[in-house]
Amino acid sequence: MVKKLYSDAASALEGLLFDGMHLCAGGFGLCGIPERLIDAIRDSGVKDLTIASNNAGIDGEGLGKLLRTRQVKKMISSYVGENKEFERQYLAGELEVEFCPQGTLAERCRAGGAGIPGFYTKTGVGTAVAEGKEVKNFDGQDYILERGIFADVAIVKGWKADESGNLIFRKTARNFNQPMATAAKVCVAEVEEVVPTGSLDPDAIHLPGIYVKRMIVGAPYDKKIEFRTVRQRETA
Repeated sequence: MVKKLYSDAASALEGLLFDGMHLCAGGFGLCGIPERLIDAIRDSGVKDLTIASNNAGIDGEGLGKLLRTRQVKKMISSYVGENKEFERQYLAGELEVEFCPQGTLAERCRAGGAGIPGFYTKTGVGTAVAEGKEVKNFDGQDYILERGIFADVAIVKGWKADESGNLIFRKTARNFNQPMATAAKVCVAEVEEVVPTGSLDPDAIHLPGIYVKRMIVGAPYDKKIEFRTVRQRETA
């Protein structure tokens, strides 16, 4: 069996990173993001990255770290509202942005992973999303052509894996991690725990190990919160 477990994020990414590459990054906000792998990409100094991700993290966290070091050339995202540096770079013309409806982004990654180069959807018809895209009419309704996404490397965050790379995602951390893991030539995963092969219930596995080429144990993690909202303590 091919050894998939690496000692750290830098070694797991060795030989995979290059300037101008295309990355798929799992996560939603700060939930289920591959923190250790993002740090290793930052430390590598690789630049001119095109990254497909639901969002770009927040200032100084998640993919926001790569924005801060100016390593990102283009973002393909559906939501970017919590990152001031993202906003600044975009408005200054320093960052190329391809906005993509959230469901469409998930399907573009799923399609890319399934070997489907494109598909038609009604989402975005008649809006700026449709500009420059082929429009086709089916049964009297217009649909726009969206291209599948297939990257050089996918980085994802799992909860538990076995030594063969079979992954389980924890609750909402499943989000974009599952489709993006399939949408690249190489998937590198970081997980909280690795157990012996055969220890996981086959019916509980979310991502088969055939997709995971390399992985690391990234634990322990600090739980980061995007917005901390509290109410005043009631007094007698």
